[in-house]
Amino acid sequence: MTQSASSRPSLFAVELRTTRWEELVEWYRSRLALPVLVRVLDDRYALLAAGDTRLAILGRDAAAAGGNRWSLAFEVHDLEAAHARLLAADPTVAAPAAHAEGFRELRVADPDGNQIRLFAWPLDHGH
Repeated sequence: MTQSASSRPSLFAVELRTTRWEELVEWYRSRLALPVLVRVLDDRYALLAAGDTRLAILGRDAAAAGGNRWSLAFEVHDLEAAHARLLAADPTVAAPAAHAEGFRELRVADPDGNQIRLFAWPLDHGH
């Protein structure tokens, strides 16, 4: 039995647990320009808009170890503007690279060492 597209689960949020809650909320807000939808200081919880999904940042006294176990990929429409914003805060951020599949991508790490990929398709790609 196959599910119709409307009955399939859709990703609501990616949850990121950290001991550096304030720093991570500010990094995603200022460096990636993700709007903060909800911020609950007492619970150390923030929900940020990230296109069709959301990023939840949860402050925890003991976060999961190993920031390189996963990455977040964000599709952006203006990769050059995203690169300029990151470069202004960190002059060591590498320039975007082109991939054989037709998209351009840049990689950075957030303050906890989590890998972040930002990518853009060519304007004529239809995305």
